[in-house]
Amino acid sequence: MKSHHRILRRCLWGLTTISVAAAALLMYLLYTPEPERPPLTGAFTKHIIAVNGLTRTYRTYTPRALARGAPLVVVMHGSFQTGARIRMETGYGFDRLADLHGFAVAYPDGYEGQWNGCNIVGDYSANTLNIDDVGFLTRMVDTLISAIGVNRDRVFAAGVSRGGSMALRLALEAPSHFRAVAAVSENEPVSDNFKCKPPERGTSSVMIMNGTMDPLVPFDGGEVSLFGLFIRRGKVLSSRESGRYFANLNAINGAPKTSWSQEADGVHVEHALWRNDGGAEVELVAIHGGGHGIPQPYRRHARLLGPSPGGPNGPHVIWSFFARQTAP
Repeated sequence: MKSHHRILRRCLWGLTTISVAAAALLMYLLYTPEPERPPLTGAFTKHIIAVNGLTRTYRTYTPRALARGAPLVVVMHGSFQTGARIRMETGYGFDRLADLHGFAVAYPDGYEGQWNGCNIVGDYSANTLNIDDVGFLTRMVDTLISAIGVNRDRVFAAGVSRGGSMALRLALEAPSHFRAVAAVSENEPVSDNFKCKPPERGTSSVMIMNGTMDPLVPFDGGEVSLFGLFIRRGKVLSSRESGRYFANLNAINGAPKTSWSQEADGVHVEHALWRNDGGAEVELVAIHGGGHGIPQPYRRHARLLGPSPGGPNGPHVIWSFFARQTAP
């Protein structure tokens, strides 16, 4: 009888040890400290609008004494997040730039933490219910044009992960509202996983910023998933094929112009730029040695998402791309 108790105690002790070790490993993979909140001049405000019978929310950051006719940058979060969360996860990088360069920032909230991008595969309500996120985001932009006087020809959109998928959809289906978009940690879906409607006369200018060591969205194309088990989104093109796709839609022929730069942490950044005289341009920013998420000096991403280099400063690179886009 005593031997049975000893065996039971050993089993319980073993299970406890395994549970503690698993919890510690999970914390190690997921934990990341929040960045320090910088001193900012403006106001961060929540807004509510009704779109197609749904109540949708977004937040805005407006620098103090924002001039009428200022640009607007829309920043979209990843899966299971909110606008407030992506603001923090980017290290308040877009707010910092807004103070410096005089533009407004909008942080919309996806439907139940998700966006209805161009992929067909995806068992989440924004996708299965075919939520009209294009309608929501264009309505939000029209509202802000009227409310704070931003320039309708200087509206831009950036998104990370699922937000990047939404940014690419806006480039295809709402180029009249968004002069340029930037998609981080996202590629365009392959043809049999694609439900969007490309325009007949070109898209917004497009930047794609992806890490070559992204464990979720493969840089070289393939199945989007985490360890082959979670967050399945179907197959996507490679990052280079995604850039070429948008270059073709904008009738930009030939190979891109390529340049390189070196950052800290052994990271090399490749810039491949497709451009012609038509107005739109497409740029691939390949972070060689980067993982899933926007690179920046203010915050490191969870280890589960791969390497998190401190450079380049992703928000700064994106704003530089937006700032050089002229009116169509």
